[in-house]
Amino acid sequence: MVAIEIGRQVPDLDEICSLALAAGAQVQTVITGRRDRPDPALFVGSGKAEEIKASCLAYGADLVIFDHELSAAQQRNLSRLIGRRVIDRVALILDIFALRAKTHEGKLQVELAQLDYLSARLVRGWTHLERQRGGIGLRGPGETQLETDRRLIGQRVKQLKQKLATLARQRDNRRRARTRSGSLNVSLVGYTNAGKSSLFNALTHAGVWAADQLFATLDTTSRRVFLAPGQFMVLSDTVGFIRDLPHTLVEAFQSTLAEAAQADLLLHVIDAADPERALRQAAVHQVLQEVGAAEVPCLEVYNKIDLAGLPPRVERDAHGRIVRVWVSAAQGLGLDLIRQAIAAPDPLAAVAEPNRTDPVHHPA
Repeated sequence: MVAIEIGRQVPDLDEICSLALAAGAQVQTVITGRRDRPDPALFVGSGKAEEIKASCLAYGADLVIFDHELSAAQQRNLSRLIGRRVIDRVALILDIFALRAKTHEGKLQVELAQLDYLSARLVRGWTHLERQRGGIGLRGPGETQLETDRRLIGQRVKQLKQKLATLARQRDNRRRARTRSGSLNVSLVGYTNAGKSSLFNALTHAGVWAADQLFATLDTTSRRVFLAPGQFMVLSDTVGFIRDLPHTLVEAFQSTLAEAAQADLLLHVIDAADPERALRQAAVHQVLQEVGAAEVPCLEVYNKIDLAGLPPRVERDAHGRIVRVWVSAAQGLGLDLIRQAIAAPDPLAAVAEPNRTDPVHHPA
C-alpha cells in the first residue's frame, strides 16, 4: 500500500486500508512519503519506487495499491520497475463495486465504468496487442489487435449505454408515478459506511443488507414510509459517496444518482463518531454538485450517536427550521425526530414546498 502526501493533501491511511480489505486484499505494509508534485514517469521518485520494490520482496507481496489515480504510463512504468502488479485508487474502487453489485442495472453500471477505465489504458499497454495481422490467409485491412480491442470495447460501451438508458426511462416512469401519488420523495445520501442502509432499515424495516464496511450497498432501494396520519414518504437508499469518487463511476451511475437530484428532500447521513466527518461532508457536497443535487433541500442526520456518547436531539437554524437531527439507527434512538422533522410543515418549509425556486443552501 502506497500513500503519498502531495503538497498539503494528507492521505487517509485508515480509509485506503479499509478499501483494500473490502476488496479482499491483505495489507502487509503501508509506505508513505511526501512530494510537492507527482513524478510524470513514476508518480513517486525513483528512490521511493526502489523502496516499494524492496518492501514487496521482504513481505512477499504480489500487489501494490496506490491511494492515488495513476496515469497509464505511470502504472506501466511502476509495474515494470517493481516487478509486481500495480493498481491505483480508481481500479480498487471499481473492483469493490464489481464485488458489491447485485442487480442487473448495478452490474451494467459497473461494467461500463470498468470499460471506460480500461479503454484509457489500451494505448501501448501491451506489446503483443500491436502486432499486425498478416501472413497467408490473414492479409486484409491490417487492423492491429489494439485497434480491434478498442473497437470491441467501443461496441460494448454503446450496448451498455443503450441498456442503461432503457432502465433509466423505466426508473423515471416509476419516479413520476410516485410523484403523482402525492408522496414525498426522500433520498438518503452520505459518505460510504455512514450508516445509510442501517437508517433505511430502521425507518422502513426493509431488511436491506447493511455491514460495517465500505460500499456495502450499491443498488438503490425504495420503500414507502409512514410519517403521520395521511402522510407518507418514499424513502430511497442510494450508493455511498467517497473522496475522489472516480468520474467513470459518477457517469455510469448517473441514472441511480438521479434519485438524489430529483428528490424533494435529501437526508445527508453523517457519522457522528467520525473525527474526519467535516472532510467527508465536503466530499459528499462535491458529488452532489456533480450530479445536479446541490440545490435540493437537505436535512443533516448525524448517525451513530451511541458511539459518540451523545443524546438524540434536533438543531434549528435562525428561522426555526430543523437542519440537523442526531440519531442512532443501530439503537433506534431519535428516529421519531426524523419523522417529525420531515412531517412538520413549519420547521421544514422547504419540504412542504418542494417546487420552490429560491436556492436552498446546505447548512454549515
